[in-house]
Amino acid sequence: MKLYRKEYNLLMQNILILANGDIAKHFVRWVGKSRIDENHYYITCNRNVESFMKITPNLTFVHDDPTSFLKIKRLMGSVTFLVVFIVMQDREEANYAYRNIRMLSSKIRIVLMSKWDNLELHDENLHMVSINELMAGYLYEYLPNVPVIAKNIGLGKGDIMEVLVPFGSPYAYRHVGSIVNRKWKVGAIYRNEKQILPNNATMIKPNDIMVMIGNPLVLEELYRRITTRKGVFPEPFGKHLYLILDMKQEREDILLQVNEAIFLSNQFGDGHLYIRLNYINFSPVMNELKLLESDNIHIVMNYDQGELFKAIESDTSQYDVGLFLISRNLLMKGAYHRVLYGMKRPVYIFGETSIYNITDVILLMENEREMESISASVFDLSEILNLKLNLCYYDPEGDFDEKENVIKHYESLSTLYNFDIYIKKRKQNPIKELRNEKEILHVAPYKKSVMHPPFINFFSTQISRYFMSIKKHPQLLIPFEE
Repeated sequence: MKLYRKEYNLLMQNILILANGDIAKHFVRWVGKSRIDENHYYITCNRNVESFMKITPNLTFVHDDPTSFLKIKRLMGSVTFLVVFIVMQDREEANYAYRNIRMLSSKIRIVLMSKWDNLELHDENLHMVSINELMAGYLYEYLPNVPVIAKNIGLGKGDIMEVLVPFGSPYAYRHVGSIVNRKWKVGAIYRNEKQILPNNATMIKPNDIMVMIGNPLVLEELYRRITTRKGVFPEPFGKHLYLILDMKQEREDILLQVNEAIFLSNQFGDGHLYIRLNYINFSPVMNELKLLESDNIHIVMNYDQGELFKAIESDTSQYDVGLFLISRNLLMKGAYHRVLYGMKRPVYIFGETSIYNITDVILLMENEREMESISASVFDLSEILNLKLNLCYYDPEGDFDEKENVIKHYESLSTLYNFDIYIKKRKQNPIKELRNEKEILHVAPYKKSVMHPPFINFFSTQISRYFMSIKKHPQLLIPFEE
């Protein structure tokens, strides 16, 4: 056997590979293709494997029995190794090789390929690679609706996941900043074979491949949401409804809002309704509300009014809130608006007309980016509630060409969703026209300007700044990243 001088070159990492069998042959070939110049590989294998290799300066072949304790001892006495790979086709030979290495060093890192389910070795410096598990996992990922997760980086437990955004996904045509949160992020987007490093303004489009990083359980649920086609509102913002109920209102108003919230909760499928009582009193209506509690309806109370907003923030995460419901008077109080705006969830505002009597959704065209951002939610909502969707452009000047891109975008989604939309172009004042409408749900992007004081709105040409002045209709604000 050839003698080797003791190597301590800090720039060169020495790696010992004890190899035989077909898998070992493929592994050694991969090593031979390596472009990592800082690694030097000492490979025990037969000459048949070596004959297929292109000999390079960082490969040294050792033609000795990898199960021989004396020969491995001599090799490890002359070379300092960082890690030992044991890739052998026979169970007993792999076990002998492992025990020989451990007799020579109790701390050196060993990577052992195992094809045997009953091979149990308890060693904190040993990493066993199960061929059976790898193959099962690889085949599993070819099944439909199964996410692809990174196994060789991160935790390897689903904390890095890849997902293809399908047509009709509730995440399509949304900006990254409007959907991510503290538990997950979009690391990269691949579109037309090009990599995009996204920022908050990056729009997600159908056929994009997103690489997501975050909590494995969160990503698993997120994968389901992304790949689930339409009809899932209020997702992707969340699953459940959350009514903030002002108990200082008249009994009739309280019960109207509760019944409307229950109706919407039933329309949106299997989600729950959480009713957060605000300004709690012990009037008879409290008992009526408690009688409503069920598996899907929950009464949430907090007697400390000073902690109310902290409680709402906590509830939003704990209950996976996807839609807030609130009275106009309560939302007009600045603190409620600031908290709800910060939650980045849709907000339903009760109107003088109840949702039961609504036949149409009206969306007034504004900024192109805003309209595209909320489009998937608008289609979902209209379809679930079986409402006619109207895309309206009311302009006193009649300059309709400015919004042609928005119209094309909604017409494309109309074809995709197989759901009709109605385009209205009129030379009218939009606020006057809205006030003349009957039985409509008015939808708009949730912008900070929605809550600006009236004296500011008076001088504005932005439709959203007149939003809160229209009390007649129920309204829905859908968030996006400004």
